[in-house]
Amino acid sequence: MTMWKSTVYISDLPAFNGRATGWTRNIINIIINVCWLYITAVCGCVCIFSPVHNACLLSLQVKPSDAMLTQQVPEILFPWRSLDVRGDGTVRRVKRDWVIPPINVPENSRGQFPEELVRIRSDRDKNRLLRYSVTGPGADQPPTSIFIINPISGQLSVTKPLDREHIFNFHLRAHAVDLNGNQVENPIDIVINVIDQNDNRPEFTHTIFNGSVPEGSKPGSFVMTVTAVDKDDPKTANGMLRYKILSQNPQSPSSSMFTINNKTGDIITVAAGLDREKVTQYTLIIQATDMEGNPTYGLSNTASTVIRITDINDNPPEFTTDTFFGEVHENRVNVIVANLTVTDKDQPHTSAWSAAYRIITGDPTGRFSIPTDHTTNEGLLTVIKPIDFELTRSFMLTVEAENEVPLARGVHLPRQSTATVSVRILDINESPEFSPNPKSIKLEEGLPAGSLLTTFTAQDPDRFLRQTVRYSKMYDPANWLEIDQVNGRISTIAILDRESPYVKNNFYNVTFMASDNGIPPASGMGTLQMYLLDINDNAPHVFPPEVEMCEKPDPNAINVTASDPDLTPNAGPFAFELANRPSDVRRNWTLNRLNGEYAQLRLRIGSLASGIYKVPIMITDSGNLPMSNTSYLKVKVCQCDHHGDCVDMERIIAAGLGTGAIIAILICIIILLVLVLLFVMWMKRRDKERQAKQLLIDPEDDVRDNILKYDEEGGGEEDQDYDLSQLQQPDALEPECVKVGIRRMDERPLHHDHQYPLRSAAPHPGDIGDFIHEGLKAADNDPTAPPYDSLLVFDYEGSGSDAGSLSSLHSFSSSGDQNYDYLGEWGPRFRKLADLYGGGDD
Repeated sequence: MTMWKSTVYISDLPAFNGRATGWTRNIINIIINVCWLYITAVCGCVCIFSPVHNACLLSLQVKPSDAMLTQQVPEILFPWRSLDVRGDGTVRRVKRDWVIPPINVPENSRGQFPEELVRIRSDRDKNRLLRYSVTGPGADQPPTSIFIINPISGQLSVTKPLDREHIFNFHLRAHAVDLNGNQVENPIDIVINVIDQNDNRPEFTHTIFNGSVPEGSKPGSFVMTVTAVDKDDPKTANGMLRYKILSQNPQSPSSSMFTINNKTGDIITVAAGLDREKVTQYTLIIQATDMEGNPTYGLSNTASTVIRITDINDNPPEFTTDTFFGEVHENRVNVIVANLTVTDKDQPHTSAWSAAYRIITGDPTGRFSIPTDHTTNEGLLTVIKPIDFELTRSFMLTVEAENEVPLARGVHLPRQSTATVSVRILDINESPEFSPNPKSIKLEEGLPAGSLLTTFTAQDPDRFLRQTVRYSKMYDPANWLEIDQVNGRISTIAILDRESPYVKNNFYNVTFMASDNGIPPASGMGTLQMYLLDINDNAPHVFPPEVEMCEKPDPNAINVTASDPDLTPNAGPFAFELANRPSDVRRNWTLNRLNGEYAQLRLRIGSLASGIYKVPIMITDSGNLPMSNTSYLKVKVCQCDHHGDCVDMERIIAAGLGTGAIIAILICIIILLVLVLLFVMWMKRRDKERQAKQLLIDPEDDVRDNILKYDEEGGGEEDQDYDLSQLQQPDALEPECVKVGIRRMDERPLHHDHQYPLRSAAPHPGDIGDFIHEGLKAADNDPTAPPYDSLLVFDYEGSGSDAGSLSSLHSFSSSGDQNYDYLGEWGPRFRKLADLYGGGDD
């Protein structure tokens, strides 16, 4: 369809020259509109006319003439201005508002770009030059440069193909300004709609859809919904999808077990016969096609659907055999007698598969139960109450197996869900049983030894076996009783005392054992519980036994009571009285009875000296045969402080720490000090011995041996860089070391034919040089000195030699024909040696 423009200005028509006003103008407008529509219809053109603005906005002709083919782009005009007659007769142009219809542009266009869309112009460009522009997203806003406009001609064009799935419409504003940039027209809105094309395939939301349906479902049961989406316009056929099932696997029991709603994607069942025990799941291939499912023009896609058949309880459990057998020993509990096995075709480890067992008949007393092993689904027939072989030797039980959930409608429990269990009871040697157990008796305390108390016997449950029962005592903490091993008679072997620490709340328990002679022997325990009645067998005692009192008490009274292990009425009330002896008791003290439980002891005199006083008090209880006892109250009289409390030393004495204990403590302290002193003296002596042994060290460690090294053939002594400050003579050399015969390892051995006088040691030499000088003087003054001196000791090689001495140094006894002056040329260290042997003054 070719488009052309036809612009008509209503204001230029002769019918509107300013003479018509008011309602006359409206009638004229209506007549003009009708006439214009008729003309456009006759000429084969379509005019988009605005009666409000008195303007034809856009004219289209289906069959244009050749003269009209020069212009093929529709034109959009800025709103026209109509004439308004003023009251004074003048005319002015008034702008009218109108709405520009949207421009539709197909997406994915393959035309030449830029592609012209529409021309925008103002009716005021006749008498002036205007500039046109567009603004908005797609023009000067991101995404920019999609739409451009010729600023002079107002031609609006698109520069690239559009994508509706990215942006489905654009909102632009057109502007018209003069060459000075002044706005000539108000901006108009232009809407460009992107027309959809079928350029997108349907996409399923999942590659594989998973659903489920219970087995045995009726036709029409909902299974699941599959969903596909299409990016094309859903309001057009491009985005309208249709679904269908392409295939079903497996095709059992029918190839069409399911159908799908082609619009919604709902999958439902269409055939009966879904059985999980035969087919556990179905796989469907679903196709979605756009263009409303048109196979020729529509685009399609597929997805897989996995439909799992869920289990229902349509298979009851069935026993693997009609009769089960088991056996159990008597008196055993929590013992498995038999394993009951069943089969169930339902899905394992579900409530439709798990079996529950119950006993229908054969167990009226409830001695058995059947819990379920949830791993194997077996029934575990278990004894929960003891069974007596002598009463029942066998059981015949009828059991039934059901599932944890009821069976599906229409399914009934078969005969195979019921079975019989035969249980045989085995006899064992049972323990004798005391009856009653425990056995309680009441008796008074104080029974003498040898008194018969009772007979405590046991019965052997194995009454079909003739077995002998023997009795023995197992637990008797006070060792008061004995039992006859044959007849079970119990008698006393000691006096029963209720006040014994083994009696708790007047009860005393003794345990006995009864044993039979079976193979193996069996034994049972029985307890005799004795309740001991109290008698008045204990005299009262004063309580507390010790009290304290100051030398000058204020107040001078002390309250005392009585202690009686017996019970009422064999205890209080008590009678208190001071004893008659010794005579000074009543002279120093008085005792007044306050009530049946307490009495008050007073000091008759003003004061007492510090010390311990024993006051005899006679107390009588209230028994049927009263008992009296004279007990001594220990009164400790002490010096008190202003608070009335005894001072520390007196309290120590009162507490029983006497003079002997104090002396013993002092002796221990003295011994400890002596041990410490001896340890200190031993440490000092040990230090002295260590200092003495420091002189008796190896020759290699002797500082004097480090002075000269004769076996070194290097340079002279001037080449030896010795630090003589390190060669200090020890100051602590004790002369006792020489006297007792302690000698250095490098000393000359002692022989009877050569006795040399002892050399006097230098008196505490501080420097090794002084030590050497003293040694040389000792050697020079000793005519019998060997060639070695105390400076360096060589190994001794005997008393003499046929070859004579190899030494040329004989001190003063040497021949004087030798010249030793050359020694002075060797340096200051040899000048001393030259003076010694060359005849110097020293």
